[in-house]
Amino acid sequence: MDPIDLSQALIRCPSVTPTDAGAMDVLTIALEGLGFTCHRLPFASDESPEVQNLYARIGEAGPNFCFAGHTDVVPVGDSSEWATDPFGAEIHDNRLFGRGASDMKPAIAAFVAATARFLEARGGNFPGSVSLLITGDEEGDAVNGTVKVLDWLKNEGEVLDACLVGEPTNPETLGEMVKIGRRGSLSATITVKGTSGHAAYPHLADNPIHRLMAMLSSILDTPLDDGTAHFPPSTPVVTTFDVGNPVTNVIPAIATARLNIRFNDLHTGDSLEALLRQRFNEIGGEYEMAVRVSGEAFLTPHGHLSDVVAKAVQSVTGRGPEFSTTGGTSDARFIKDHCPVCEFGLTNATAHKANENARLEDIRLLADIYLAVLDGFFDGAD
Repeated sequence: MDPIDLSQALIRCPSVTPTDAGAMDVLTIALEGLGFTCHRLPFASDESPEVQNLYARIGEAGPNFCFAGHTDVVPVGDSSEWATDPFGAEIHDNRLFGRGASDMKPAIAAFVAATARFLEARGGNFPGSVSLLITGDEEGDAVNGTVKVLDWLKNEGEVLDACLVGEPTNPETLGEMVKIGRRGSLSATITVKGTSGHAAYPHLADNPIHRLMAMLSSILDTPLDDGTAHFPPSTPVVTTFDVGNPVTNVIPAIATARLNIRFNDLHTGDSLEALLRQRFNEIGGEYEMAVRVSGEAFLTPHGHLSDVVAKAVQSVTGRGPEFSTTGGTSDARFIKDHCPVCEFGLTNATAHKANENARLEDIRLLADIYLAVLDGFFDGAD
């Protein structure tokens, strides 16, 4: 099975979240042709539209090694900025172009191509099972995707023993970086209430802007922590500051700001919220804060999985990869509650950009790496 051909077939499905556009059909046909049992798992909720998911497994015994990823992609954006059809999967100068070419349809194709070669080489005889957990809801709200598939697996008695997520982990060159954890993400909306008044008589008003600025300064000017051996310091970023005041001579009654904090494993979402409230309370005054934690920080300790992945990367690329926790969140934040998880995929320099692309040679090498991962994992399981 050629990972380039399968990559092109997947990219030609315009599967912008939550639309599937046939991507799961392409993948199901390829996997069933290898002998996988495929479960199509559509999930929906009152607040979110239906999303297609897939769990496929070959083998019945443990350990169960899982490849995980997503077929959904972000919107194209301004199509005039693209030199090719974003869903044309065209090849130019030994690169495959299209939305999802980096993040992360070729990684899924490489999962399948590597597994096909693994099964052929072993005659289907190996000590365990190989599975794929593929969602169409990673780039969106991530409420009807991997997290619900994992709940379904638990209810079905399906156990994952190790998982490799195919997110694009390498900054510039294939083989640079394996992700063994991720920072958590907390978003907060802070609304400060004051008393409006004339700008010429500030002592007769309670300016919420000044207090909100002081609250934000309390977390921007004083570090939340100093980082850890595997994580950088937690980073608060103010994303909006809104007053809605059209005039210059009136002190408004309300000011609102939103912020996002990418936090390390010195915190949980709850402990970080408590820290924010402590600092804000020291400023004084009335305020409200709504908090959403989209993922907790986590770290997969060095062990069999990380060793197998690192050795596979080095054997194919000649590079000893760095173990890292940088970047945003991924569905590994859900999988880590079920089994050890690492992430390794293509380079991410063009992910989510116009003219997203991947080197053909990198896609082929990625399939070689995934094959080496399977060999190393199951040789260690004998």
